[in-house]
Amino acid sequence: MVKSVTVRAPCSTANLGPGFDVFGMALDALYDNVVLTKKGKGIVIVSSDNIPLNPSKNTAGLVASAMKKKFKIKDGIEIKIKKNIPAGYGMGSSAASAAACAVGINKLYNLKLTDEELVGFAGIGEKASAGIIHYDNVAASALGGFVIVKTTPLKVVKIQPPNDLVLCVAVPELMVPEKKTKVSRGVIPKKVSLSDMIKNISNASGIVAGFSERNSELIGRSVQDVIVEPARKHMIPGFDKVKKNALTAGAYGVTISGAGPSVIAFTDKKHDSKKISNAMKRGFKDAKKESNVFVCKPSKGPIIKKGK
Repeated sequence: MVKSVTVRAPCSTANLGPGFDVFGMALDALYDNVVLTKKGKGIVIVSSDNIPLNPSKNTAGLVASAMKKKFKIKDGIEIKIKKNIPAGYGMGSSAASAAACAVGINKLYNLKLTDEELVGFAGIGEKASAGIIHYDNVAASALGGFVIVKTTPLKVVKIQPPNDLVLCVAVPELMVPEKKTKVSRGVIPKKVSLSDMIKNISNASGIVAGFSERNSELIGRSVQDVIVEPARKHMIPGFDKVKKNALTAGAYGVTISGAGPSVIAFTDKKHDSKKISNAMKRGFKDAKKESNVFVCKPSKGPIIKKGK
């Protein structure tokens, strides 16, 4: 009988510009490691990282509580979390832990959940950081690849990204507010013009077509957002320069990764990703901000290992 599982869940980028709360993509860059063990009573969170250890305030804890209740799991569950994805930087840190927990419990108890059921439980964890349930990051971390999330009812469509798609990510070194995702959602306009809505729908459609046709250039050229990005970019020092630099260096498109402040550029293997990354780094430096930059590709999803 399996008593524990280890899940390595990838970071992710959400929105991809115009696909707010709908698009997500797993990135083969940073991972959270979560070990779930049948042990004791109740739910116990164990971590040496600076995260809430109270299950009711922890993303993985909320997921575990919901799944224990739904499936009448009587075992206690110990959840050991090792964070490798920085929290609050638009890389799906909270989602990775939540997704890992849902994937792990599904495996530990052989629940055989559908993709939608898995994502539904993982999304519950986002309450801990965003204050509301949303599914773009957790769907990407739980399933891998590029995902489209349709709600009411929940439906997740996964599309395998092009093999030549390359992402350049710049993570600025700056203080982010507590509950940053909730704060950044607060600046989004409640009403938008018809013309802006049409532009975003057009670009979002281009992204879906690009993934369907495995066309990295079409994806990158479509990563344009005239609604959320303009409302959020003031929260990222040097954003306009970072974006301009990346495009000049050969990126097809540039946008805020999730709620930011990380910035992500889309390119392919034909272009010099190091040149693009260095250009982004210079953009932040011009704003007197240091940044960490890395180049990655889409991730295929979580890696699961059974324990004894």
